[in-house]
Amino acid sequence: MADTPIEKITIPSLRARKTVGPKVVCLTAYDYPTAKLLDEAGVDLILVGDSLGMVVLGYENTVPVTMDEMIHHTGAVTRAVRRALVVGDMPYFSFHLSADETIRNASRFLKEGGAAAVKIEGASRKRLKLVEAMVEAEIPVMGHVGLTPQSIHHLGRYKVKGKLAEEARRIVEDAANLEKAGAFAVVLESMPVEVAAEVTRAVKIPTIGIGAGPACDGQVLVFHDMMGFSNGYMPKFVRKYADLHGIMSGAVRAYAADVRKGRFPDDATSYHLKPEAAAELAPKKGRCAPGRGTR
Repeated sequence: MADTPIEKITIPSLRARKTVGPKVVCLTAYDYPTAKLLDEAGVDLILVGDSLGMVVLGYENTVPVTMDEMIHHTGAVTRAVRRALVVGDMPYFSFHLSADETIRNASRFLKEGGAAAVKIEGASRKRLKLVEAMVEAEIPVMGHVGLTPQSIHHLGRYKVKGKLAEEARRIVEDAANLEKAGAFAVVLESMPVEVAAEVTRAVKIPTIGIGAGPACDGQVLVFHDMMGFSNGYMPKFVRKYADLHGIMSGAVRAYAADVRKGRFPDDATSYHLKPEAAAELAPKKGRCAPGRGTR
């Protein structure tokens, strides 16, 4: 633990990583104990991602996640964090109607959830105006280009973006436009390493990659994926650092076997009366047992 960083991460200090390093370490978290663990382990940036819909709430994708759900989980995370920068993910349709509604929803992450910033997917002209409006309202914004999971119904399936030159150029342009709009960092998701490297060279704000190769200024993964807690399909870019699913499943099976065979609880895990109290409670000779009369 001696080498764990202790300085509080701020948006200026995060932006400085672009030139002075080290690379930004980012993971998702959705609850108090996980966020506390990540913070104490030295994670720089904790994203309360709308991925919680799939890995915590059981939705098929991120689209059904609501603002109230996001604020609830963001508050749990920020109550645990002392050092890391916490960013709340704006869920689908929380920024699609007007600038006023977008600012109102974004402000909830800061006022109610305690986050330091929000993340918003996409870089269309309308989206860029929303980023400008939020920054003008003093709400720090992280951008997100490449694969945008909230567009799953439009895309049809999750797939790598930027494989063709025209799409790759558009990703570079989108990231540059987000920087101009005031974003302090940008997530690059599911794109060829060459495209992510070009984006990282082209912008002066940190790039945080997920499935975008090693040239980015930082990396993010879904906590449940990298810890082997998820048990379904894993994208190619995920590296498992543990097998929590196997460990926890084994522990539950062992507990169930102990209960069924009477091995738990045992004497060591049970409470006992003091001897004098036990003696007083014990039935006296010649006295009827409690609950029984005489015949």
